Amino acid sequence: MEWNSWGPGTLDGGFRPAARAVPEVPADRGMVLEDAGTGFTGAVLRVEKSGGVHLVVLEDRRGRTKSFPLGFGFLVDGDPVQVVPPAPTAPGRPLGVTGKALPARTASGSVRVDNARARTARASRIWVEGLHDAELVEKVWGEDLRLEGIVVEPLHGVDDLAGAIADFSPGPQRRLGILVDHLVSGSKEERIAAEAMRVPGARGNVLIVGHPYVDVWQVIKPAVLGIEAWPVVPRGQDWKTGILKGLGWPHRTKEDVGLGWKRLLSRVRTYADLEPALLGRVEEVIDFLTAVGD
Repeated sequence: MEWNSWGPGTLDGGFRPAARAVPEVPADRGMVLEDAGTGFTGAVLRVEKSGGVHLVVLEDRRGRTKSFPLGFGFLVDGDPVQVVPPAPTAPGRPLGVTGKALPARTASGSVRVDNARARTARASRIWVEGLHDAELVEKVWGEDLRLEGIVVEPLHGVDDLAGAIADFSPGPQRRLGILVDHLVSGSKEERIAAEAMRVPGARGNVLIVGHPYVDVWQVIKPAVLGIEAWPVVPRGQDWKTGILKGLGWPHRTKEDVGLGWKRLLSRVRTYADLEPALLGRVEEVIDFLTAVGD
């Protein structure tokens, strides 16, 4: 008897098992999708309507964008899915125990200020080690930072942190808050931070804080990814490559690493998805930069 996946029929005189249902997946911003027809893989930028057709706009690791009609023909983690428009925001606000509407919250947990305009950017800045750090901070704290007029800039490494601070020329109205990966006792990063704080003007105008993780990827709680703990990367192996390999994700090229990060970032919704070791440090930096008005 012949079997296939198309469901019951009589062409071969036998029976066929029912087809496996293809799950529906909302096109949420940041989700990584692969177009099965072209192989183009990218993160969702937005969903738009053109000529009566809903299109999803994807951006790949190189910044190229392409639009595809919503529906079937997409893969997530190699499995076929039907991509549908993201769920609309529910009207109104949730009610508290008193029956009154609870205040709306930003992704960082702050009370949202309705109809507020982003203020002109301050001279002060938040520096983070790399692009991934900047994207994560923007995703969770971006709304708050725009309201405060604080700009986040990636450093692409802290080896010459003292020189970068000296070039910035910090002062009472030009402060720096710096977030460093793997800032633990006895580390190279601790020595770099101590040296940087000796730069003229740094004392009182520069705040260097950090989290204990090797890379900002690890500040995402493992449970958000459906795992108990992050994979252990053997010494001598590239850390990001090892993490992706341990997760069973594509890991051989720079594009794999970039798409892997977009996939991780898409799982982060709010501050609750991040480790407390990062949350407190970012809030500390924001408080430091907003304590003195420009």
